[in-house]
Amino acid sequence: MEETKVVDNSSATSKKETSAKKTGKKGNDTFFSKVGDFFTGVKAEFGKIIWPTRDDIVKQTTAVVVVSIICCALIAVLDIAFEYGMNFITSLF
Repeated sequence: MEETKVVDNSSATSKKETSAKKTGKKGNDTFFSKVGDFFTGVKAEFGKIIWPTRDDIVKQTTAVVVVSIICCALIAVLDIAFEYGMNFITSLF
């Protein structure tokens, strides 16, 4: 037996437009009501944030530092090798 799931694809904007059509207020939103709606949305989005734990931050920071040191060492070795190679080539001519 197959289940069907109903998904609501309408956004908050379309809901406002629908309610505006019902009330007859088309485009009469004031600047301050739009700003208030914006900050209400920001507050709702902040509630969805999942902050990492201290252990996660320590692990990720350690990984970034280790990879950075490895890349730095690789670039230094390549720089020394190319410098030696260029000095050798220029000493021949």
